[in-house]
Amino acid sequence: MLITWNWIDKIFSLFFFWSFLVFVICIYKKKVSMLKAVHSYRRSSKGTRFRPLSFEVPKPLFPVAGVPMLQHHIEACSKLPNMKEILLIGFYQPNEELNRFLSSAQQDFKISIRYLQEYAALGTGGGIYHFRDQILSGGPEAFFVMNADVCSEFPLPEMLDFQKEHGDAFSFIILGTTANRKQSLNYGCIVENEQTDEVLHYVEKPSTFVSDIINCGIYLFTPEIFQHIGDVFQKNQQDMLLEEQSNGWHRAEVIRLEQDIFTALAGLGKLYVYKTNRFWSQIKSAGSAIYASRLYLNQYHKTHPERLATNTDGGPKTRGNVYIHPTANIDPTAVLGPNVSIGTGVTIGAGVRVRESIILHGATLQDHSCVLNSIVGWGSTIGKWARVEGTPSDPNPNDPYAKIDSETLFRDGKLTPSITILGCNVNIPSEVIILNSIVLPHKDLNRSFKNQIIL
Repeated sequence: MLITWNWIDKIFSLFFFWSFLVFVICIYKKKVSMLKAVHSYRRSSKGTRFRPLSFEVPKPLFPVAGVPMLQHHIEACSKLPNMKEILLIGFYQPNEELNRFLSSAQQDFKISIRYLQEYAALGTGGGIYHFRDQILSGGPEAFFVMNADVCSEFPLPEMLDFQKEHGDAFSFIILGTTANRKQSLNYGCIVENEQTDEVLHYVEKPSTFVSDIINCGIYLFTPEIFQHIGDVFQKNQQDMLLEEQSNGWHRAEVIRLEQDIFTALAGLGKLYVYKTNRFWSQIKSAGSAIYASRLYLNQYHKTHPERLATNTDGGPKTRGNVYIHPTANIDPTAVLGPNVSIGTGVTIGAGVRVRESIILHGATLQDHSCVLNSIVGWGSTIGKWARVEGTPSDPNPNDPYAKIDSETLFRDGKLTPSITILGCNVNIPSEVIILNSIVLPHKDLNRSFKNQIIL
């Protein structure tokens, strides 16, 4: 996602969805704030690691802590003053789900939202460069770029202050955080000057340890960044003239901010890192969505206390942080939490226990069923006394710098134990157990399963 900021008269906010490749631009009095959620052009734009959930809804619109994943980014931008317009830019083919989200967001945040579609997936830098005229038409002095597949407190005002403190209107800022040595290899690693915070060296997913400061996928740029992206574009054009184009996907406009831009800018006095100790995590898989939901539900105590359920007479018993949509029908003997999100139109019967789970729109949990560390898909039904359970994939609680690991679906030829996922319209019969399994949509099961993908 991408946010732009012009210090005088207009705020521009641009988002780029991780699976959709979409940007959002918001305009303000001469200050521009820009959000962008980014999808690597070398990966599928279908949200494959989020299947089977991404079959029904684009990954950036999957509900996390009760609202679409992308809405958390938009809310962070909306707190910047005088937001005027949001522009979505991406490769994703717009559909009814996206249009409905845009219409709702416009009403909720009282801002105009437009969508511009890329002709192809152009990478994290190529998409911005392709629509640079649209971005610069607002006259921004600076803009943010944010990946949609991250959850964060989004310290956007602090990043703006950080840039001002450096006194360089042409500097670029990366949001960074600290990871442990082993997990840092899964991210872009930043070597900084500890006195000035300048980025001296940048390596994307190194093979050996480089630094424990990692890239959070949230950036603050000035329009000068387009000059550097343009240099890469021209070099790509020259390379294409010298070589035969052997791959159909290869285009001069396919540019990666991390590998093509940051690596070249490091050490030139133009790239700085603002380090945050607030919460941050990636949302690459369904398991990481449950962890992200926990982080956002905890944040609701400060930002949206009205979204957290409380124990009331005649209502279900809640433990810890729980979100319940007002349309849900829940028996007062049910026990929910901690870290539970209940979607629209969900029905939960007597004696049901739900913990560390997301229950999606229209699902039914019949009497005395138990759901732990799982995602129950849209319109699915869990029978009486049935148990649906997964294995959490949380970071090490004893390591303050631990991040959630990127899950490998298989290990040593076996399905890696992880959360249980039920696709949409799955029927689980009474008195069976589904453990550490993935069930594709529209399945009627007739027995228990363990550590399986049920096609």
